[in-house]
Amino acid sequence: MEQSFGFIFFLRKNKGNDQSQQIVYMRITVDCQRSEISTKRKCNPACWHVDAGRMSGKTDDVKAFNAYLDVLQHKVYEAKKQLIELSKPVTADNIKNLLLGIEEEKPKYMLLEIFRQHNQQVAALVGRDYAPGTLTRYETSYKHTRAFLLSRYKKDDIDVNQLKYEFITEYEFWLKTVRNCAHNSAIKYLANFRKIILRCLRNGWLAKDPFAGFSMVKKEVDRVALTENELQKLAAVKLNAERLSLVRDIFLFSCYSGLAYADVKKLKRSEVAAGIDGEKWIFIKRQKTDALSRIPLLAPAAEILHRYAADPQCLLKDRLLPILSNQKMNAYLKEIADLCGISKSLTYHIARHTFATTVTLSNGVPIETVAKMLGHRNLKTTQHYAKILDKKISDDMKSVRLKYS
Repeated sequence: MEQSFGFIFFLRKNKGNDQSQQIVYMRITVDCQRSEISTKRKCNPACWHVDAGRMSGKTDDVKAFNAYLDVLQHKVYEAKKQLIELSKPVTADNIKNLLLGIEEEKPKYMLLEIFRQHNQQVAALVGRDYAPGTLTRYETSYKHTRAFLLSRYKKDDIDVNQLKYEFITEYEFWLKTVRNCAHNSAIKYLANFRKIILRCLRNGWLAKDPFAGFSMVKKEVDRVALTENELQKLAAVKLNAERLSLVRDIFLFSCYSGLAYADVKKLKRSEVAAGIDGEKWIFIKRQKTDALSRIPLLAPAAEILHRYAADPQCLLKDRLLPILSNQKMNAYLKEIADLCGISKSLTYHIARHTFATTVTLSNGVPIETVAKMLGHRNLKTTQHYAKILDKKISDDMKSVRLKYS
């Protein structure tokens, strides 16, 4: 709040010799700081009342002249009031700018600059608040956003206040066409991008959410899993190549443990220990979510671990299984599927689906327990894996069949 405020009208001498008509100025003084504005009106100094700050006389012209000055004075006090209501500093310059319609230059908040700062903060907190996979997703989303800006707008960056609904729809279209993303993948990238938009909204850098009215619904995906019969085929098939036997064993281990490729790759001997029941359990923090998974070790999985207990590569690296690259694993799995007569397109992630459906849910394990073993923080995530098999439906409907038979 200002400490002192003053306002007067005064005449200013002309630069030339003719002083018969001088321009009327108004002076605003706030805390000894002045701003002066021309009223665009002239007055003969002989007719000007200095103390009153008005023209002397009672003619209609004089009354109209003074009424105009009254209006200007009222506008000054209205401008002062407006600044107070907006919680802005009451200064002589701010009042002058408001009267002249000069907008205060707002700082620009650039999208990619904010995105970079966000990712730097996430990187600094990896291992504490964020998993490495989270940082990877944001970095990929940043690269896509930068490429889209260059492709569509020919810009290295953009002011966040230029982001509209049209920007989001064009970005989605670009992801699906130029980047050839499936619908759900495009929505994932947009979900990461939206977190940057929410950051801007919460900080007051962006007035309106460009995502308002935009549908972020993913399409339902039919997740593939192996049946019990296919699991037995996979375990029983004779494989002559050592590389195929290794890949089959590691894949089966994930089918019976629910661990993803990244978690099996880093699984240490110290992470298999006695659980609450005295039996062997796996205790591991998932790489993707950093959530703790506690999984009772099933006999087929324990047998596979025992098979590779003396493997030189495992002993050297303090690992439980000599896992290959994910690319090689998936390539060899397709070869193994052909040898087993399995028509499904095998990938390593199918092992996790198989654990969730065939090994646990279809054998009556509650979905809450499955979620804990999979390391899911949200039950909705588990429900995506939880494809109920025909066998489970048949078992659940037995009592109903008996009633109506």
